[in-house]
Amino acid sequence: MINSAFVSVETFTSEEFERLMAELPPSDPNTYELIRGRILMTPPPGWPHGLYESRVVTALTAFVQTRNLGLVFGSSQGFRLTEEDTVAPDVAFVSHERWVAGPPPVMGKHLQVIPDLVVEILSPTTIKRDLEEKKDLYARCGVKEYWVFDPAGPSMRVWALEEGEYVEIGSAHGTGRVESRLLPGFSLALEEIVPAA
Repeated sequence: MINSAFVSVETFTSEEFERLMAELPPSDPNTYELIRGRILMTPPPGWPHGLYESRVVTALTAFVQTRNLGLVFGSSQGFRLTEEDTVAPDVAFVSHERWVAGPPPVMGKHLQVIPDLVVEILSPTTIKRDLEEKKDLYARCGVKEYWVFDPAGPSMRVWALEEGEYVEIGSAHGTGRVESRLLPGFSLALEEIVPAA
């Protein structure tokens, strides 16, 4: 299995990475992230990854907006988590508290705020990274809740941050619903992401 299309040998800071990304042509379809100082390039995911992402974003945004809890972002938003880690999660929620406490956003720059909740959608090129490197990174940086959706199941697993480590608090396989501890009242059924044929 291919873990990624490209991993740099040289290491970079998040600031250097941001400058390099600004030089890419607008037509470049790949996703670039910086993890432990190394640039990882991933080709665009295949069908139906984008559909699943949009369904999760829609459900989370509807819940968050009606309660005025914060902001929800899709995979086009980069987050500078540390000086050597900049990522673009498939879905991210940032509470008003973290948004206000963080550095003000700068047009065209990556956000320097830690999301409260992140959702990653597995694909053949990202599965190892999402379940190992990025999971460890999110825990280390203080992402309070981490959801991983696997279209192959389909399945969803939810981890909550407890004393600096993730503890699994829910899962659904084939059918079923998972709930958020961070956002009481928010839940997502697998059938809402992957409707029956």
